[in-house]
Amino acid sequence: MAEVVLFHHALGLTPGVVAFADALRGAGHIVHTPDLFAGRTFDSIEAGVAHAEEIGFDEVISRGARSVEGLPAGLVFAGFSLGVLPAQNLAQTRPGARGAVLMYSCIPVSEFGPAWPDGVPVQIHGMDADPFFVGEGDVEAARALVAEAEDAELFLYPGDQHYFADSTLPSYDAAATTLLTERVLTFLRGVDGEEGE
Repeated sequence: MAEVVLFHHALGLTPGVVAFADALRGAGHIVHTPDLFAGRTFDSIEAGVAHAEEIGFDEVISRGARSVEGLPAGLVFAGFSLGVLPAQNLAQTRPGARGAVLMYSCIPVSEFGPAWPDGVPVQIHGMDADPFFVGEGDVEAARALVAEAEDAELFLYPGDQHYFADSTLPSYDAAATTLLTERVLTFLRGVDGEEGE
């Protein structure tokens, strides 16, 4: 069993994010889903990003850090898109991090420290024609991270959707989500030392 902190995307803590967390819980993992937007949700990426800009991306990262203050070490940090900001920050800076799962986004490692920490495995997931993930340079940051880290994988899925694993949105891709979920569960078993059992 792994203990995961899963940060939502710019639409907020949607039922689709909760459903993904529930899929991990169904496999026996503990999953926390902090609400960085204090209950607010949005109907478009643009509106959600505008809200994040209004409160400040540094504040989004700080809210993520505050949300885990009472939790133990040994956490896996996961995030969807905007949620990658607090997830990657904590994976790189919080002592005892067990791993990171970065979905739809990846930030240059230099934003949060001099190097990716030793002993912290990472998975990165995105679609190969996603205008945000590919068009805005995240895939290059992901490839650089994979080249640098000792245990890192980048998974690209065919398609151009950004929020492809949120089952409540029109962008949902069931086949890609099934594969992503399988890969994340394999990762969590490995982090927990169960791989091969």
